[in-house]
Amino acid sequence: MSARYENGVLVENSKEHIALLASEVEANASSVAAHQEGLVRSQRNALLAASDWTQANDSPLSNDKKIEWASYRTLLRDLPSSSDWPDVTFPEEPS
Repeated sequence: MSARYENGVLVENSKEHIALLASEVEANASSVAAHQEGLVRSQRNALLAASDWTQANDSPLSNDKKIEWASYRTLLRDLPSSSDWPDVTFPEEPS
């Protein structure tokens, strides 16, 4: 059994106390994972927004470049369905 100090007194941890601590650790891990997912999603959304201009009718890009950018944007949009989400590698932006 493990022990902890409570109000300066060494107290043996009960199974219930250990279970409570384990559930708090699990809840914190879930919160961290959700925060990380939100950060990655925000980064992906920013990359999509920054490349919106590439698909406009009046974009100065050639049709071939527009296709490259469209493929890049598709990869960005598909990231959340990746099995590695949110630990993904972002695609390289076309030159």
